[in-house]
Amino acid sequence: MSLIITETQDAIGTIVMNHIAKRNALSEALINEITVTLDAFREQGIRAVVLRAPTGAKVWSAGHDISELPNRGRDPLSWNDPLRVLIRAIQEYPAPIIALIEGGVWGGGCEVAMACDILVATPEATFAITPAKLGVPYNLGGVLTLMNMIPLPVAKEMLFTAQPIPTTQAQNLGIINHIKAPEDIETFVYDLAAHIVANSPLSVSVMKEELRLLSSARAITPELFERIQGLRRIVYDSHDYEEGLSAFREKRKPRFEGR
Repeated sequence: MSLIITETQDAIGTIVMNHIAKRNALSEALINEITVTLDAFREQGIRAVVLRAPTGAKVWSAGHDISELPNRGRDPLSWNDPLRVLIRAIQEYPAPIIALIEGGVWGGGCEVAMACDILVATPEATFAITPAKLGVPYNLGGVLTLMNMIPLPVAKEMLFTAQPIPTTQAQNLGIINHIKAPEDIETFVYDLAAHIVANSPLSVSVMKEELRLLSSARAITPELFERIQGLRRIVYDSHDYEEGLSAFREKRKPRFEGR
């Protein structure tokens, strides 16, 4: 059974994440279906994509599928991790991707949403970045995605507290573009997509790529990269990382010891 629903009309493609039983947790299977669809949309010349959950969803995405994270001793968010693959697929898709957001956006779901080009959310939506609750270290790419979207003090608060921020605050910070009522959001998003489709696809594609390249143009020395990787290894080699995964699997509160 497919974990997504897809549709194309008037050069607009829609991807509905539809794994309700797992609150659209970003499993390898779900991510694979999304990336395969994006490849198909590229071949079809789809000029705008809407990424969403089912209408009225309470959770847009619960984030990384924790059950698929590796055990202690392996980098949990390496280059080939499915979440990293999805982020790159969204960023490199040659047309704008609009995130239509209803419900909570948690953990890696925040990064997926922020990798999209335009975000439109209902007033009830919330955003929470939660690796600290699980003892999981963010990788460099993930941190840079957040820093490109969120002022540094806000990124720190979200990462350190793992607490959600409401839609109004997200809009004030420039994380999302528009807030629309549930009964209006779909019409608004597809009108927005239609405006994009009416423009030159080559012009839009080139501008999206320019913005992607310029926003990621940060000078990082080999020494700095290795230093950051070393910091991350402290976490994923730790007792706390193993404890965070065990607590999640056993559905209990983790007991972190800082070692």
